[in-house]
Amino acid sequence: MNQWKQRAEGAETPYIALGPFKLRLPFLHYRFELPDYLQGLLMCAVDLAAIPLMTELLGMPFEAALAIVMLNGVLYLLHHLFGDPVVPGWITPAIPLLMAYVSTFPEGEARVHALIAFQMMLGILALFLGRTGLAARVVSLIPSAIKAGVIMGAGLAAIVVVFDEGGRFSQYPFTISIAVGLAFYLIFSRHFAQLKASGGVWATLGKLGIFPIIVLAIIIAPLFGEAPWPNVEWGFSQPDFALMFSEYTVFGVGLPPLSMYVTAIPTVLAAYIVLFGDVLQSKALLDEADDMRRDEKVDYNPDRAHMIFGGRNLGMSVLGPDVVMCGPLWAAMQVVVTERYKEGKAAMDSIFGGSGSFRWGTNTGLLLLPIVSLVQPILGIALALTLLIQGYVSVRIGIMEARSQRDLGIAGVIAAVLVIKGATWAFAVGVLLCLLIYGRRFFSGENDGTFAKDLTRDTTPQRPVSDSTKSLHESDASLDVH
Repeated sequence: MNQWKQRAEGAETPYIALGPFKLRLPFLHYRFELPDYLQGLLMCAVDLAAIPLMTELLGMPFEAALAIVMLNGVLYLLHHLFGDPVVPGWITPAIPLLMAYVSTFPEGEARVHALIAFQMMLGILALFLGRTGLAARVVSLIPSAIKAGVIMGAGLAAIVVVFDEGGRFSQYPFTISIAVGLAFYLIFSRHFAQLKASGGVWATLGKLGIFPIIVLAIIIAPLFGEAPWPNVEWGFSQPDFALMFSEYTVFGVGLPPLSMYVTAIPTVLAAYIVLFGDVLQSKALLDEADDMRRDEKVDYNPDRAHMIFGGRNLGMSVLGPDVVMCGPLWAAMQVVVTERYKEGKAAMDSIFGGSGSFRWGTNTGLLLLPIVSLVQPILGIALALTLLIQGYVSVRIGIMEARSQRDLGIAGVIAAVLVIKGATWAFAVGVLLCLLIYGRRFFSGENDGTFAKDLTRDTTPQRPVSDSTKSLHESDASLDVH
């Protein structure tokens, strides 16, 4: 029986209660969404983009790195299956931090040990926060200015990775310009939203998200001489799990020495700060979707999310340590899924159907050699595409986390410091600025009515607002922030 068809208006999608988790199975508890599945088939290109990072850092053969990617892909499914309505991904902005840390160790067993110790500590920290219920408190206690700055900084860091000297843009300038420009038009443009509403071919194209963009990149990259034409091979992928286990896991190299767990602590804390921004972003995106879709109650629980991605990191640290780490959100694809979800029940019955079908698609794509060989030449382009969409969304969500103009100023400084000096410095600067500017109101900050979402102003006296600024605030209040 299809239980998803029996969902009452405004209720949650059916599930099987498992303590803090809510088990949902495809076809039984949620409708399988074909458009999202098709996107996943080709968007596995982004998952595969982790391979060059691992071969560069650890000297890992392609087949062993593919085994890690596939193992991580299976664990991605745990989120929607256990009640976390997101498209999970990497901890993207923290990748440069981790690579810089691991690179301080000699190549070989020492680097593998450093990576294992780091990811194991990160997993244990997330599991502890989720299991004790402290994760939700952390989300609510962090000042709005710091939340805004961390999320904005993560977005800016993602953009810098693409456009920095020697980055992906310098390798594929024409393909990235065309692909990203078209992707932004299809996902964020009001003009295209009007075309989709008219139905026909435009509505069909809109349902496919960035699937057509990946197909386009496969064609135009060779035309501009920025990538070779794909050499499509048939059969199934051939990951080398035996090599991965024997040389890159605790089963082959043993547990790291205790000193490596100690030296990893600062990098773990810095990565968690960035990861925490993804948790905030998940909540913000799903709150937006929940506001627009009254037919389904979307339950996002930061504690549950922490336990799932904490368990993934801990598991991968033992079975296949991963440079890109196990994050709570793939922001670019979460946006694509939620934008389609907002179009109504006919477009996507449940948010779990969209996020789950997409991740079933990426896992299928990783298994099929024709798909892997088709997208292999454009792995860098797919990575750049997801980074730039994440950057756009992170900056927008980050700004909307602020509650006043002072918050915006603090957030801007935090974001800049995060990009230049890293997450640890950014967090320290944010705490200092909030103490200096807000003093005893460190946690509460202020609400000066700058944003339309903040309907209630503080009663604390504020500096007088000029007439022009007041008019601007009044006009902003009439806008729909969604």
